[in-house]
Amino acid sequence: MSFASHAVQLLAQQVELTPDEFKNANAANGAGFAYGLAAIGPGIGIGIIVGQAIQAMARQPESAGQAQTTMFLGIAFTEALALIGFVVFILLKFV
Repeated sequence: MSFASHAVQLLAQQVELTPDEFKNANAANGAGFAYGLAAIGPGIGIGIIVGQAIQAMARQPESAGQAQTTMFLGIAFTEALALIGFVVFILLKFV
């Protein structure tokens, strides 16, 4: 049992949540945790992309334009993963 689930159980004992409210509270905790995990990957990915692009531009300054274009495309695709994670979070929270 996770810490968040245990905290919700303690709160349910003190406030006397109905089973439906208990389920919604656990769903909110799980959705928030899932989005937090979903945001870690794109953050690391964007850092790697930018770092490698800067390294490529430093090694070959004449191809900086092409490296920069490719970097921005990579950032856009990587950021799409974070947006997909956010949409899943919203779906878990409200559906």
